[in-house]
Amino acid sequence: MNIKRTREEIKNTIEAYLLKDEYGMYEIPSVRQRPILLLGSPGIGKTQIMEQIARECEIGLVSYTITHHTRQSAIGLPFISKRQYGDQEFDVTEYTMSEIVASIYEKMERTGLSEGILFLDEINCVSETLAPAMLQFLQCKSFGNHKIPQGWVIVAAGNPPEYNKSVREFDVVTMDRVKKIEVEPDFEVWKEYAYQQGLHGAVVSYLNTRKQNFYQMETTVDGRNFATPRGWEDLSTLIQVYEKLGKTVDREVVVQYIQFPKIAKDFANYLELYRKYRTDYQIEEILRGNLDEILLKKVAHASFDERLGVLGLLISRVNEVLKSSVETEKYMEMLFTVLTEYKQLTAATEGLDGQQLFSNVYDKFNLEYTNRKKAELISREEEKIYQRTLGALERFLQELRLKSIRTGEEAFEKVKGLFEQEQETYEKGQREASQVVECVFDFLEGAFGNSQEMVMFLTELNSNSYCVSFLQECECERYFRYNKELLFDEKRRNLLRRMS
Repeated sequence: MNIKRTREEIKNTIEAYLLKDEYGMYEIPSVRQRPILLLGSPGIGKTQIMEQIARECEIGLVSYTITHHTRQSAIGLPFISKRQYGDQEFDVTEYTMSEIVASIYEKMERTGLSEGILFLDEINCVSETLAPAMLQFLQCKSFGNHKIPQGWVIVAAGNPPEYNKSVREFDVVTMDRVKKIEVEPDFEVWKEYAYQQGLHGAVVSYLNTRKQNFYQMETTVDGRNFATPRGWEDLSTLIQVYEKLGKTVDREVVVQYIQFPKIAKDFANYLELYRKYRTDYQIEEILRGNLDEILLKKVAHASFDERLGVLGLLISRVNEVLKSSVETEKYMEMLFTVLTEYKQLTAATEGLDGQQLFSNVYDKFNLEYTNRKKAELISREEEKIYQRTLGALERFLQELRLKSIRTGEEAFEKVKGLFEQEQETYEKGQREASQVVECVFDFLEGAFGNSQEMVMFLTELNSNSYCVSFLQECECERYFRYNKELLFDEKRRNLLRRMS
């Protein structure tokens, strides 16, 4: 099962486990809520999807790498207490609360979320002293005498034995009490995620042409060589930051993340060419619509790898532009929602101080943002949109104060005018983004015509949710026309395959 389907299955399971009947009882009793056990190669995104699922379900998340724990931290420390049995008093050994269980209660108290996910990574790599406690945990949902609170779903993850010498196999009794999901790396699924997260274009375009290097494990006399999705994502982030700092990522840096020397060398060479093509082919000029006939002929007769490199650069820049446009649209929607509430309050509270009323709306929105952030229910991208909206509201409020605007009607008209300015800027940005897409189509038609490069360009656009969202709204005629032709060609090829 790929990571995308795994994510859907875990989310469906959590929604089923947390569904309550009319009496407030869970439809699936706690005793029948099997812990979810994910088994898959390291670095394919098992931990990341738990964060996404927790945010989408608006529940808490407590995450532990269990190999970092001892038996004492998992089940608690022993202490002597007094117990009365009949007429006699006895010394009895009890245990302090498990650190893991305690962290769940701390999360509930800090966030106000009574339900959540307890995620334990590397669960089948625990020490010999901790192994019995892990078996008890999977079978009984408790550490020592301390049960996991109701409403908290257990998800555990582990690596197959071929990837870790410390792996312990669970017995049939334990495996018969868990919901096992085997996860496999899948480049096409990861690529969707990569576009959504804005990974560096060189990484995505390289892996597009060398999919076999997306995930590799090799055992040699010198040890393990490996390349993982986690490695590619972390390397991508480093390249982006290095570029901002004016620093260069070379082979020696790449191999620190892609610990497969042959692949690291290949990517380092590709990255060097990627930078060269960006300058040679004047990518930014293409996006402005300035086409050079000499460059069009040059790329048309270039090697296949060079054409793919240029195409990768164009796709990367288009993705950046359209992603920014979609994020701005989300910001405008959020700002509009807040101002609509302000408008309704203004109409319902005639005669009140308009400046104070807007200040109250701002404070309410800021509190919502603070609470959601405290509960860890917003992603990094959502936080940027919240911050941008707060920034706009602060500017609006400052303008009301500078102009000493007090009456409700006058304050509303001023805020409305400020919003219209934001709307004009947004619409201008949308037109510029649409123009970028048109310019790239002009370049591709001029250099390649309706060829495999055009097909690849469309395929990559369709793999990116931001691009699809933008293009459906702006109604780019050539995008829909070429898509229609691409769909027709696919149907024709499928028909010919069936006939043969």
